[in-house]
Amino acid sequence: MSKPLLGLVLGAALGLLDGFGAFMYPGVRSMMLSIIIGSTFKGLVTGFATGYFQSRLRSLPLGILFGLTVGLALSYAVAAMSPDLEGRYYYLEIMLPGSTLGAIVGYATHRFGRMPQRRESA
Repeated sequence: MSKPLLGLVLGAALGLLDGFGAFMYPGVRSMMLSIIIGSTFKGLVTGFATGYFQSRLRSLPLGILFGLTVGLALSYAVAAMSPDLEGRYYYLEIMLPGSTLGAIVGYATHRFGRMPQRRESA
């Protein structure tokens, strides 16, 4: 599987898992559908961006750092604009799994993703 495609699939799966983790917080039960959809989309974007970056640069430390940074930035944006019904913001609860997702995808795309085959000209 190519690095961007692996990042996309893994990011979506981990994002979905992250979204279902919100069931642990009773204050957000009424927003569960939007949390699950948002977490999955955030995982898709982080995964694809990290996979694409890894396919171009091929560096494990930079790939992990890039994934962590993209996941952290997207998670911050989501956390800053989405208080619960009582006006509370969940920065740590959103940003920690988002950045962890990015780091995991950065490692996995480097380790398990395939590079495209080079075509030889005739």
